[in-house]
Amino acid sequence: MRIFISGGCKNGKSYHAQRVAKRQQKGAMPLYYIATMTAADDEDGERIVRHRSEREGWGFVTIEQPQNIEKVLHKCDPSNSFLLDSLTALLANEMFLPDGEINHAAGEKIAGGLLKIMNELSDIVIVSDYIYSDAILYDPLTELYRKSLAALDCLAAQCCDVVLEAASTQIIVHKGEKAVAELEMH
Repeated sequence: MRIFISGGCKNGKSYHAQRVAKRQQKGAMPLYYIATMTAADDEDGERIVRHRSEREGWGFVTIEQPQNIEKVLHKCDPSNSFLLDSLTALLANEMFLPDGEINHAAGEKIAGGLLKIMNELSDIVIVSDYIYSDAILYDPLTELYRKSLAALDCLAAQCCDVVLEAASTQIIVHKGEKAVAELEMH
């Protein structure tokens, strides 16, 4: 099952995604955690450490893939279960390059890679942050990032069987109620 989870920052999305991905795991087959975040500062580093400790003992095999998401297909068996955390970090990595350059087409690049993995992987949980719902006008570069993330989230929601929203530690089902009920029974 393909599942998309979005919501505000730091509200339990990653933890819930881990639980859902674990339920999708097929027997003793590997459960892959596609980690996209790179630490830009101490806070990011602490979040990475927290996420690693939260999934310790769950049986995840971590694949660091901060760019070129489609390359994950060459690193593991696509018949297994996956958790991609997160589109938000992936877009930041692809758009704001280490040499200081800006890739204005990063959203389109990721969309192509996301479609490739969605065509190959039948069991994946994708996490993203909705950071584009306020009415504040930002500078053009921030607006490009926000619009690109919104487009990626729409693509993921369209391609997924289930769409969930994490809001104040509550999970709201927007698509796939029956599939969610079946998943919770396992």
